[in-house]
Amino acid sequence: MPHPTVSYDFKGPSRPPKPRRLVQTQGSDGDTLYIEQPVRMVSCDTPEKAGYAGGPMVAQPKLDTCRQRLEGGFYAELPEPLIAYLVERLTPDAAHRHIAAANLATQAFQKMRTDRLTLPDGKVRQTAVIPAGEFIDPFGRLLAYLSPYYRNNASDPLPPPGDPRRNTFNLDMIAEGWAAFFPIYPSLPRKDDMNRAIAAAGDAWDEPKGVWREFGRNLLLGYEYRACIKLGEAATAPTGITDAFQRTCIDLRSMHDVGRFGFADVPPPYRLWVWLNDVDRARKDLGFTS
Repeated sequence: MPHPTVSYDFKGPSRPPKPRRLVQTQGSDGDTLYIEQPVRMVSCDTPEKAGYAGGPMVAQPKLDTCRQRLEGGFYAELPEPLIAYLVERLTPDAAHRHIAAANLATQAFQKMRTDRLTLPDGKVRQTAVIPAGEFIDPFGRLLAYLSPYYRNNASDPLPPPGDPRRNTFNLDMIAEGWAAFFPIYPSLPRKDDMNRAIAAAGDAWDEPKGVWREFGRNLLLGYEYRACIKLGEAATAPTGITDAFQRTCIDLRSMHDVGRFGFADVPPPYRLWVWLNDVDRARKDLGFTS
């Protein structure tokens, strides 16, 4: 008997394979296996540690080159407000401050995780993993929101809506100022959660809290630091600009698209990001203007 065939044009999401360690457990069966999977907490962005561009002695020369290029006209295509914004943050100790902020953010998250997951009897509550948007990023990381998991035990009921115990770790890192608000379409929270994150980010910036309290508002944010490293390392100006600025920025105060280079005029709590090839779809979904 001939076998049926199908024909369609649908192409599902795909990412290159990434190596993962297979974890053998008694619960595994023939079609359910467990792997170690890195999770990228979406909508928040902490400073980079030394693993990204080297320690301060290695990373600072790259930032110095970036500053020299911005001031010397190498990146003449970039608008002056953006150049001035970045140069103000490219201080002689920018790498040291950024990496020190990353280490403090790591410590803050570890303490937050311990405090929120440890039960009064010393047992550790499980973590709820809430996948978002594209699910898997180009680096093979699961894109998700993380929070304490409350459904394992009837004596440990789910807190009511609005209770801070229901906060995601993503939101708490933003609210405490250890992570910049970094929403990227389509991995966005629901409307009410989005507005809570905007308010938390605004409060952390205004007070200031976390990394801004410790290192000042001229600290390079994580995505700004990565962009400046790319600008300092690039072989040509077009390559540096293309690699460093791959998203357009939406001003959440007006829902206006300020372009790839206009984010310098938008306070960090009010920036929403869209990959360039997602702009048309995002405009329909979010209703922003050009």
